[in-house]
Amino acid sequence: MATNLLLTPQPLAFSKFSVSTKKVAINSQRATRFVAKASGGEEKNDEKGFTPFGFVTDNPSSRSAIQLPESPAEDGNVGQMLYRIEDKGKEYGSYIKSGKLRWFVRETGSPESRRGTVVFLHGAPTQSYSYRVVMSQMSDAGFHCFAPDWIGFGFSDKPQPGYGFDYTEKEFHLALDKLLDVLEVKSPFFLVVQGFVVGSYGLTWALKNPSKISKLAILNTPLTVSSPVPGLFQQLRIPLFGEFTSQNAVIAERFIEAGSPYVLKLEKADVYRLPYLASSGPGFALLEAARKINFRDISSQIADGFASGRPEKVVDALRMFF
Repeated sequence: MATNLLLTPQPLAFSKFSVSTKKVAINSQRATRFVAKASGGEEKNDEKGFTPFGFVTDNPSSRSAIQLPESPAEDGNVGQMLYRIEDKGKEYGSYIKSGKLRWFVRETGSPESRRGTVVFLHGAPTQSYSYRVVMSQMSDAGFHCFAPDWIGFGFSDKPQPGYGFDYTEKEFHLALDKLLDVLEVKSPFFLVVQGFVVGSYGLTWALKNPSKISKLAILNTPLTVSSPVPGLFQQLRIPLFGEFTSQNAVIAERFIEAGSPYVLKLEKADVYRLPYLASSGPGFALLEAARKINFRDISSQIADGFASGRPEKVVDALRMFF
């Protein structure tokens, strides 16, 4: 399984604004000339000058996303980008109604699969798209697989906070319980949790429901009180700055690339940015979840849960399935 990521803080980037890289380059060159003249030095073309919009283009996938064509008449806008990518990234998925909420859930295999059921839970700020390849492989190996987009993420509903969903640990747990009932997932089942915030909630759900879990695989979800909080979630908790950060359409792909040696191909990065381009809802849902979570309390719950003698069900991903 290639989903194991070590996620690290990343800087802020613009998203829903059309940025001309020509203008950025020109401004950068002018700034370089100004600095060179002010210091009495000579301009050097082979040196990297001051880049005022470096925070926009400092990771490969978002850099390629904002490159505009030579002819201004061909320049795209957000609406055209949405039209181009709106049907991407829904492999194996369908919409499932659970109470008042509509989940987007990927499914491979069948209830009759001989090796049991696996539920994959993603972390913030991503979505179940991360699991599409391994789900296909697991169903070929005889497993029945589900991977939902958490409420507020991916293609699932994104209720406005205070109107049916408040993005707390308790509400995520209750919503997951109802979804598992609707999906008719039989206990015990295999559970995979990954990442931060909702990933941590998936882990605390497992610790509160040990009888429902056959085996548990943990992919880079924090396990101790001393685990660092990634910079993204610290930024989201800052008034006003957090609101601005949450509307960054490349937030998910940047988070993934920051903790990985790989660069997302544009067609894959498109899927992660699509929800954030489509509306402000995903950003504000992420903002609310990041501000509602008590990282120390959740980490304490997890650490105490493992200290109480439950780790025997925790295994690495390969041993879990093979």
